[in-house]
Amino acid sequence: METTRPREREKPGSEEKSEENVSQPAVKKDPSWVKEDRQNLQNIFSVKTSGSFLSRLFACSLLCFFPAFCDAWALSLSSSQLQWIGQKLWENESGGQLRGLVEWNAGEDFLSLGIGHFIWYPKGRRGPFEESFPELLEFLVRKGVRLPRWLAVGDPCPWNSRQEWLKEKESPKAQELRSWLAHTVGLQTEFAIERLRRSLPKMLAAAPEGLRPRIERNFFSLSQTPEGLFALVDYVNFKGDGTLPTERYRGEGWGLLQVLEAMGDDSSVRSFCQAAQAVLRRRVRNAPPERHEERWLTGWLHRVSCYRNPAAK
Repeated sequence: METTRPREREKPGSEEKSEENVSQPAVKKDPSWVKEDRQNLQNIFSVKTSGSFLSRLFACSLLCFFPAFCDAWALSLSSSQLQWIGQKLWENESGGQLRGLVEWNAGEDFLSLGIGHFIWYPKGRRGPFEESFPELLEFLVRKGVRLPRWLAVGDPCPWNSRQEWLKEKESPKAQELRSWLAHTVGLQTEFAIERLRRSLPKMLAAAPEGLRPRIERNFFSLSQTPEGLFALVDYVNFKGDGTLPTERYRGEGWGLLQVLEAMGDDSSVRSFCQAAQAVLRRRVRNAPPERHEERWLTGWLHRVSCYRNPAAK
């Protein structure tokens, strides 16, 4: 968030599950159908496409076969790895503090909730950043989680401004919301990883054809290590996937897509950190002067630099 803490915009406790062994050879060796899906991706890369219709057709083709590969990829995560990712994400967003699960930071037009500071706009308010808290609610309901009695899927944020929130941040409703979020940290982590999984088809569809193999290669190479996977999950929740046209300054984005493009052919976590820092510096240079985004740059750069050794942060 766009505060002294490194977070997008102005400004991880998990359910217990049985431990899975993620180092078995069967996980490292792709099943034949996974190899076929990857080959399908490569085949699509070789197709010459142009125009909005063919771009949409490309995206639809990805969505048809890509979920099968995503499911296989998700099986490589144990419950302890999920818990670790969730805790680190929570720490990055709000220092792992209970109060940080619901915040409205200065200069923002929305409430930020959960370990990923998912955005929730008030009624009639929309901004350039993607709203994600309603999606989290839908995900939790599908998982069988009961919402607070006053909250329903599709509801807008009940506080209309930061000033209104500051007056009521210790109200019973606000305290109930924090407690409810604290008891769903594990599922919030699953949601954050699901967002990452869904981002790849979107990024490939939005990327120039010549860069799609690089983006896919960098994405899957990073996802094979705990540090690389955390970097992907954290960054896509931090700055988005980079596909929204509204998330641009002077025509240039700052999301995961732009970082994977900027990595070149080096798929290391170090390369990811360097590319992310370059993309964030460019964002600040391109930002409207009145936003004064330089005040957050130091925190942003520190956040992404810690991807190389997240356990030491």
